[in-house]
Amino acid sequence: MPSPTDPARSPAAPPVDKALLDFAVDLAREAGESTLRWFLARDLTVDSKADGTPVTAADRTAERLVRSRLAEAFPDDGVLGEEEAETAGASGRRWIVDPIDGTKAFTRGVPLYSTLLALDDEHGPAIGVIVLPALRQAVYAGRGLGAWFDGEPARVSDTSAVDGAYLTTSSYSHWPDPDLLAVKHAGFHLRTWGDGYGYALVATGRADAMVDHVVEVYDVAPMPVIMGEAGGRFTSLDGRPGAAGGSGVATNGALHDEVLGLLEG
Repeated sequence: MPSPTDPARSPAAPPVDKALLDFAVDLAREAGESTLRWFLARDLTVDSKADGTPVTAADRTAERLVRSRLAEAFPDDGVLGEEEAETAGASGRRWIVDPIDGTKAFTRGVPLYSTLLALDDEHGPAIGVIVLPALRQAVYAGRGLGAWFDGEPARVSDTSAVDGAYLTTSSYSHWPDPDLLAVKHAGFHLRTWGDGYGYALVATGRADAMVDHVVEVYDVAPMPVIMGEAGGRFTSLDGRPGAAGGSGVATNGALHDEVLGLLEG
């Protein structure tokens, strides 16, 4: 559980309502389930967005489902998603959805893609959910309620040295060469169990660090609360807490400062 002085949240931030966490988990599971209609389907069509990234009917359908359910349940809440324009809210709360985080993996039939859902309120990160539809798994957390892996407590690893620790990423293509060589020479085992799945691995102690040099808010919005509640830490590459820093570094906490130091190049 994050410390009361964690800069990612207000010092007076109260625990989130468990019923709201349950709602978010159920909704993310439902949205993730909807993507399976197209996973490994012969009729899957892959389109390109203006930025060159792929999008499919599965992405669009899952986000539309989330937005529809939220409009019914919490019409005053704002919604930010990857596939549709942001919906402004009047409640002071904003939901953030990435219907398929890892669309490239999805279109190649790789089952490590995820559906992400987060909620920020007036105190900061409140809820984070990572659903892995093809694996039938979910990792989630609510502020003050702990982190959970399919109903069991989720906890980061107790690894204390980078030599021999496991570091994963969505892709090494965006890494500056000095950063890649730094973590390699430090002794990390380097893997590409990426996107939301990589962050889920850190939160459950199966990996020790996850690094993405380039992210959008919706790619990592669930991670501050999930990592904090699981006993770890999430920041941008320059050490800023929260999901808006343009990059993502999640660790078990013990390795965080050393990882950030290695990535200064």
